[in-house]
Amino acid sequence: MSVLVTGGARSGKSSFAERLCMQRSSEAWYVATAQAYDDEMRERIRLHQNQRDEAGYLWHTVEEPLALPELITQMGESTGTSAPTILIDCLTLWLSNVLLAHEHEPVQVLYDYMDALVAAIQSYPGLLVLVTNEVGDGIVPEYALGRRYRDLAGILNQRVAAICLEVFLVTVGIAIELKSKEYRL
Repeated sequence: MSVLVTGGARSGKSSFAERLCMQRSSEAWYVATAQAYDDEMRERIRLHQNQRDEAGYLWHTVEEPLALPELITQMGESTGTSAPTILIDCLTLWLSNVLLAHEHEPVQVLYDYMDALVAAIQSYPGLLVLVTNEVGDGIVPEYALGRRYRDLAGILNQRVAAICLEVFLVTVGIAIELKSKEYRL
């Protein structure tokens, strides 16, 4: 079962996703996609790790900035009895990593990465909680790379939301489940 948790920066989406995992399983894998390029980011990562440690829950942490589809597939296949619960934080950081690694390649390369991720999510046999950012609610980015990122993030979020059983929007720390309220034409 896949669950998508989305919201803006500092909306409370990561905390909600962590609590959701703690409610639904006795332990989970925390897959971090962030890369610590500077002191500020290293501090953010440290704070997130400390918050998880203080929760009294068994988190197994792995960092994977690029090969996320392969990791999901591997974790789904490598278990004996049941697949572990996985929390991925976050898809938009993963997309940023992929975009920067393939910035000068045709856009189809990025779509291939997204296709692989969607396929891995669809085939994962356990609980998979995915955190992502809503990046398209603000102003149009000034630079072409920013516009490409915003557009790809919107496409990725829509594709992942379509295959998840539950989709939560978190704003000001309040989560609302969207799939059950979806209006279908």
